[in-house]
Amino acid sequence: MSCADKFPVSSSSLSSSSSKFVTNTKTKPLSSHFPPLNPRWVCPPITCFRSKTPPLQTKVASFTNHKKKSKSYDNVSTSILKSLELSNDVEDTLDSFDGNISPREITVILQKQRNWESVVRVFKWFKSQQGYVHNVIHYNVVLRILGRAQQWDQLRLCWIEMANNHVLPQNNTYSILVDCYGKAGLAKEALLWIKHMRMRGFFPDEVTMSTVIKVLKDVREFDRADRFYKNWRGGKVDLDDLDFDPLTLNTNGSRSSVPLSFKQFISTELFKTGGGIRDSDAKSSLDMESAPPKPRLSTTYNTLIDMYGKAGRLKDAADVFADMMKSGVALDTCTFNTMVFITGSRGNLVEAESLLVKMEEKAVSPNTRTYNVLLSLYAGAGNVDAALSYYRRIREAGLFPDAVTYRALLGVICAENMVQAVESVIDDMEKSSVSVEHSLPAIVKMYIREGDLDKANDLLQKFQMTREPSSVICAAIIDAFGESGFLAEAETMFYRPRHMARQARDILEFNVMIKAYGKAKLYDKAVFLFEEMKNQGICSTDATYNSLIQMLSGADLVDQARDLIIEMQEMGFKPGCQTFSAVIGSYTRLGQLSDAVDVYEEMLKTSVKPNVVVYGSLINGFAEHGSLDEALHYFDLMKESGFSANLIVLSALLKSYGKAGDLEGVKSIYEQMQNMEGGLDIVACNSMITTFATLGVVSEARHIFENLKKAGRANSVSYEIMMYLYKDIGLFEEAIKIAEEMKMSGLLRECYSYNKVMTCYSVNRQFHECGKLLCEMVSKKVLPNAETLFVLFSILKKGLFPIEAVEQLESCFEEGKPFALQATYASLYSLLGMHALALEFLQTFIESELESAAAYNVAIYVYASAGDVVKALNIHMKMRDKHVEPDIVTQIFLVGCYGKARMVEGVKKIHSLLEYGEVERSESLFKAIKYAYKLCNRRVDMGFTLDSEEYSEAESEYSEAESEYSEYDNGSETEYDSNSD
Repeated sequence: MSCADKFPVSSSSLSSSSSKFVTNTKTKPLSSHFPPLNPRWVCPPITCFRSKTPPLQTKVASFTNHKKKSKSYDNVSTSILKSLELSNDVEDTLDSFDGNISPREITVILQKQRNWESVVRVFKWFKSQQGYVHNVIHYNVVLRILGRAQQWDQLRLCWIEMANNHVLPQNNTYSILVDCYGKAGLAKEALLWIKHMRMRGFFPDEVTMSTVIKVLKDVREFDRADRFYKNWRGGKVDLDDLDFDPLTLNTNGSRSSVPLSFKQFISTELFKTGGGIRDSDAKSSLDMESAPPKPRLSTTYNTLIDMYGKAGRLKDAADVFADMMKSGVALDTCTFNTMVFITGSRGNLVEAESLLVKMEEKAVSPNTRTYNVLLSLYAGAGNVDAALSYYRRIREAGLFPDAVTYRALLGVICAENMVQAVESVIDDMEKSSVSVEHSLPAIVKMYIREGDLDKANDLLQKFQMTREPSSVICAAIIDAFGESGFLAEAETMFYRPRHMARQARDILEFNVMIKAYGKAKLYDKAVFLFEEMKNQGICSTDATYNSLIQMLSGADLVDQARDLIIEMQEMGFKPGCQTFSAVIGSYTRLGQLSDAVDVYEEMLKTSVKPNVVVYGSLINGFAEHGSLDEALHYFDLMKESGFSANLIVLSALLKSYGKAGDLEGVKSIYEQMQNMEGGLDIVACNSMITTFATLGVVSEARHIFENLKKAGRANSVSYEIMMYLYKDIGLFEEAIKIAEEMKMSGLLRECYSYNKVMTCYSVNRQFHECGKLLCEMVSKKVLPNAETLFVLFSILKKGLFPIEAVEQLESCFEEGKPFALQATYASLYSLLGMHALALEFLQTFIESELESAAAYNVAIYVYASAGDVVKALNIHMKMRDKHVEPDIVTQIFLVGCYGKARMVEGVKKIHSLLEYGEVERSESLFKAIKYAYKLCNRRVDMGFTLDSEEYSEAESEYSEAESEYSEYDNGSETEYDSNSD
């Protein structure tokens, strides 16, 4: 006979429209051991089923000897337990005991078993003994152990056997079942036991009620828990309110559609019970019983306070706390700990501390957890001093810190980089034999911030000598190294030796290592590791695919990302919106708009709803390529999907209208942007200035710019846009004025901004201002980029620096010469007459053993320009001693040196080399020789002419340039000496 036969319950009452687990079954007649269903049997007075219910009579005829003392009972059970621990043969061990074993001793023996298998075997042996009378307490013990071990099939068999042996469940039985199912995450099934017990005529006692509240609290069904408690206080249970929808309820209270698992199937089989339906009189009599008394147990009040606290209902929690004190129920440490946590976690730390005083008044001693709660609260608030104070108070109170104490304390002091304090706490933990494992990631991050990788590595090695960290901890450490750019350390942790098979790398470690490679832009390694993971038989998760796809998309390796999306779907995973968005964004950046649209269509087919970022990427992509109609199409789709246009999307449309030359469209978008809540941000304003500048509407652009300046919102980009606008339309004075304002406003902070201003000065031939800006860049340690070098070379060319010398400097950069940048700076400063700075940069490389003619050439030029001809000629001699062959640039600079020194013979020597073809013919050298003769007051027939129609004009410009920059030789040096930085 099944459990359904023994414990008859109306199937309709257990089934509801919201549950798919409970099915209707035909009712079966009751066993002869139970009276037929009638109001008197089903609905006894509720009070007889509460804690006052007398225990069922149990007899163990051949085992029990009521005259034995309690001490002898303990001796027998202790002896049996010791024997069972030493032997795996349960049956033979128990057979060896001939004495009488009381029900109490059987209970103790069952409770003390080390695992559920032993419990089943021991219980089976007792039941097989002649004269054993089945006892509900024994079944309760076994049900609890099986439930906690989540052995649902064994629990089902035990439940059915209990019915077959005519053992009626008690309130405590149902409380045990509710507790076990609730802790296993089966909240729905746990509450079905309450329905079962109500149909059997039981009303939940206080312990059962408290257990139900815990189950509902753990799945965050706070309102349902509150209603259950209040109904219980009113003497009733609303069975309909215990119905969850037929979706699996997660432990965080959220619901997800998950297929029914085997253990859930077994569990729900227990509720397929038959039996008669109670008549209305019986049901009425059951619900109209007098309300049970108020709670009398401290644990009940503690559960209620905790439930209301987690629900954020502080007033209700406080009311329960006050009611507990009024009712005379003993307040315990757990009560105060709960109240301290609830009060403090809501920011009322002063009130939380005041509860310590209340504890003293009630003669309740704080325990370590009390101080842990306060320590954690202050740590979370960033109050390190208070956290340390409570750490000290633990020992002052005669208590000992535990793992929670150390973890909370280390978390806050590591965040504050208190290295000495951290190391002191670690020493305390070692003395107390408390593992530092859970705090390892925080400690490693601290050492990384302090730049002390050696200490981090030493700590990890020391820990790994005693035990292997868990995969979760290792993953966190790998992530800490990877996020900080220490890839070698991350790899060392990832590829560390594993001592046991169970310590093999898991998916979490692979995920963070792949992420670390992505951050280091080592995408090939990230993909290789992903493939290696699959080869090792480790199943990828959707998080693995999403992370890798987004990483590759961000690097514009979009074809690989697209292949991974296909693979991900073949594995049964569904890419998220963010993943699709990353791929679409990559395609739009690359201009592959048709591919971006294909991914968008695929996204719709897989029922992933695009977000505003997806639409923004498509709109911006088409705007960049001048496809206004397509941009407007996706803008309309975005609005149809319920998304409001933001400034980013409107800025993209603005750009599109601007490229299409649609001034009216630009103004329309501009009005929409102005009407948005919060107004235009600086990015949108700059976009507007750019658009008006593109359309040539200078007045509108100037109007927006001036408004930004008045409001103090103009940034470097705003100034750069206006400066280039004026430069492009030929208003150089206005452009220079903007550049001056930008300098005065302190907005020159980045290389990009310096480049823009220098370009503006260069176009207006204000080269000396460029030199000042370059000096400022160097003093602020702003590193130049390719655009900076382009501007500098442009200035050198415009300043009639020999074109061969400019090309030589450019080659130095291409060849990676270490002195290339310093040589360029020195050349420019010499050209501009800023000789002190030129000499300062020259000293950074000329003292080295150089093998490059370019370096010597720059030195000759710098010394000669500074008027130190002797040093310039000495450099030439050093060049010959080092067997460095002079080139055309050497000859150009050397003849200039001879000219300034009035050394006519030197000029003649180089002239003859050029005349007889011993050096390559060069316009720059030809002009340099002509000018050198002029400096020597000699008029010499060159003996040949260059085939350049522009030669005479260029020669004139060269002479003028020499005269212009010679003026700097005396005037500017005092302003820019070597100490000016």
